[in-house]
Amino acid sequence: MIRHNVLFSWKPEATEEQKQQVSIELAKLPSMVASVRAFVCGPDAGLVQGNFDFAVSADFDDEAGFLAYRDDPGHREIVQRYITPILAQRAAVQFEF
Repeated sequence: MIRHNVLFSWKPEATEEQKQQVSIELAKLPSMVASVRAFVCGPDAGLVQGNFDFAVSADFDDEAGFLAYRDDPGHREIVQRYITPILAQRAAVQFEF
């Protein structure tokens, strides 16, 4: 299985409404992309200063499933429409487990 983890830091001018909309839109992905086996996302809990602002963790059966998710037009639209406008920094990793 492949686990995809991505972290986002938001621009200082990002509004709470924009941040909440990211959560709403990303929550649609498991029903939009058949290869998603598990999916969680949410804002940082604020336990440690300096963390990223938001995280996504998604599981797939294999590399092909991850690539289908990565390249899915609905996923790409969510990224371009809701994440990119407020994104300051991104970090991601995919690993087998």
